[in-house]
Amino acid sequence: MLNSKDYLFLDGLGTALKTLTVCPWPKRESENFGSSFIWFPVIGLLLGFVLYGTNLLWGLLPFTPWPGGTALLLVAMDICLTRGLHLDGLADWADSIGGFFQREKRLLIMKDTSLGAFGVLALLVALLAKWLAFERLISCGSVVWLLIIFTLSRAMMVELMTTLPYARAEDGMGQPFIARASTRNRVLSHVVAIVFCIPFGPFSFLLYCLGWLETRLFGIRCRHAFGGITGDLLGTTNEMVEITLLMICALLGEGLLPYTGWGWVF
Repeated sequence: MLNSKDYLFLDGLGTALKTLTVCPWPKRESENFGSSFIWFPVIGLLLGFVLYGTNLLWGLLPFTPWPGGTALLLVAMDICLTRGLHLDGLADWADSIGGFFQREKRLLIMKDTSLGAFGVLALLVALLAKWLAFERLISCGSVVWLLIIFTLSRAMMVELMTTLPYARAEDGMGQPFIARASTRNRVLSHVVAIVFCIPFGPFSFLLYCLGWLETRLFGIRCRHAFGGITGDLLGTTNEMVEITLLMICALLGEGLLPYTGWGWVF
């Protein structure tokens, strides 16, 4: 039998799942934002598993291998599974930094539903970078690294939610999470991410450190330019970390394979 604490813990999973993906969750009276933080890296891992599994299944079809086509499929699935939510945040952020230098105007631009030239350019670059990285990883047989990349990018969203204030005076999508953020949430999220890194070996911890450093630097910029964090900026964080780690792994190509796991250490 599940007690009230178990239900709250599962509500946190449902909150994270409904926030980060299109997957449904049985409706309950209220969402548990406080216990959702620990589930962010878990949801990232699950998304990575879906894309990794799709690549494996696609490879079983009786067609000539086509890494570019498979990469496009993974990009499309990534967008569909996440509703393009983080990409929308990236586009809004790009529009805001290309417009005005005043904090209030930047926040207003991010809230505007229309898409500007800077946002379009950011989306084009992001999607092209993902497609190229996916294609490279597929060609080199290193798609398994999507699991840890997606895990870390979601964990780094928690890093900012638990270390920065909410930037807007009014409520927004990120406000309920930030209002319930704590050091405990931050630590637990990082512990989960680190545990997931262990099977991938020392190189995954390097990716973790790079993702954390990029997140902290972006957090400094967010505090200076916006006075804190918003839902759009959290989505931007996810996309920045995800694309950076994808490109690093893609750059190594086949050279990444020997560093998967712990065998090369011994």
